[in-house]
Amino acid sequence: MRTPKVALLPLLAAACVSEHGPLTNRMAQSTTPYLARAAHQPVSWQQWGRDAFALAARLDRPILLYVGAEDCRWCGVMDLEVYGDPALGAMIDSLFVPVRVDRDERPDVALRYAKAVQLLAGLRGYPLTVFLTPDGAAFFGGTYFPLDDPVTGRGLKQLLPEVSRSYRDQHASILRRAALVQQLAFRPAAGRGALKSAALQHESEAVRGAVRVSLRTHAGLGSLRYAEAARLLLAAYARSHDSSYLNPALSVLDYMVDSGDATLAASARDDPPELVRAGLLRGLTAAWSVSNDPRYRDAARTLAQRLVVDLGRVTDRPTFADRDAYVIGSILDAAAAVSDSATVERGCAAFDSLLRRVYAPRRPVRHVAGSGGPPGRALLQDQVQVAWAALAAHDATGEQRYLAVAQDLAGMLERDFADSGAAGYFDAAATDAAAPALAERAKPVLDDLLPGANGVAAEVLMRLARATGNAQYRRLAEATLQTFTSAVLGEGMQAATYLTAVQDYLRDR
Repeated sequence: MRTPKVALLPLLAAACVSEHGPLTNRMAQSTTPYLARAAHQPVSWQQWGRDAFALAARLDRPILLYVGAEDCRWCGVMDLEVYGDPALGAMIDSLFVPVRVDRDERPDVALRYAKAVQLLAGLRGYPLTVFLTPDGAAFFGGTYFPLDDPVTGRGLKQLLPEVSRSYRDQHASILRRAALVQQLAFRPAAGRGALKSAALQHESEAVRGAVRVSLRTHAGLGSLRYAEAARLLLAAYARSHDSSYLNPALSVLDYMVDSGDATLAASARDDPPELVRAGLLRGLTAAWSVSNDPRYRDAARTLAQRLVVDLGRVTDRPTFADRDAYVIGSILDAAAAVSDSATVERGCAAFDSLLRRVYAPRRPVRHVAGSGGPPGRALLQDQVQVAWAALAAHDATGEQRYLAVAQDLAGMLERDFADSGAAGYFDAAATDAAAPALAERAKPVLDDLLPGANGVAAEVLMRLARATGNAQYRRLAEATLQTFTSAVLGEGMQAATYLTAVQDYLRDR
């Protein structure tokens, strides 16, 4: 891992203490096993919330924000080898207010600070190690840091005192840096444009070129982003019949199918395995549709059957609505495409179970199913993924109750997530009052651990238009897509889902 260079002053020996004595580790009160396990670490972790930011403001200390996850290999390494060290824990508690977040419980927080780390350090992936001002604005950060590295100075034992001293002695400069990162990371999408434009066509061509380069080395091909890139290229082929899009897409899917789980896990950038498989399944379904090659039909059937069995086996983790709905929607679309009625039935049973735990009519979908804690923020990704799965269930069975769920959630998008002054949808139904720096809601469009939510929203709306014959849904999809024409330029494969939605929209014209 590379550590970004930052102007930091020499080591500081003095340390601060809490005005109320030692901080206490509050992870034992957490609602996810990943966070709860950190209760045994010698770090006074605070939960994300008003109390942590108020304490940082009162003490005028920077916040050490750590975002990790159950499926993240390097998160496990840091938890064991870094945050298990008592001397480091004492240093953290004396200089910072440490806040710990489960990426999968708070994907909205994770996505925002992942963008900040990308700007600060040029790094992507998890864990996130981010230093914030007391209002939540990032001024320094990276991903994985070792415990101790006196030679290069990139160990946390070397970095922490320097960051603390820099915050105090270069305070005005730090605040300017944080304000600039805040502006760049969370600025609204600028500039509407035509969907049938040379610039957007160039973006799809750029993804095709990037896939061709990766096919020579197989670097990263086992990740969700390449599965989404393959789906984009197949959509471009379906619209243009240009085989230069078809061949690299099929090569990616062939590699993913032939490689097996071990290779996918090693190359997936710590993407959750079930999401990678679900993304691959969507690609295989699209490949069967455009190529009529039984290899892809058979691979899709086998993978759908495996995924629906795996859904019933997972009992030791929280159920996150967006992730489960993404997998279920992939299963149902594939099973319907290959005429596998038994898998359709099992997929619908899994979806019915999910709906009972996260959905009620005229209310936004709950992100964490069965959580004993507060309901939390209503997130865009949950609404669009559950709506997609509902449409997949409707298309597979013809049952109107599933269509009613999708229409209800489309209504939630307009009621709670739409931008009244423009098009596109915000990431959450309400602002995050815990951190003043996150007072403005973002409009996510780029792919990360799941496909970009605004691209999925557009796809859901177009699918609803086809299912109901209501042209208003298509107009909303068009307005959503037009909102981000400038925002996706130069983003490459991270814009794959959005570009797929554009291809599908133009194909239907």
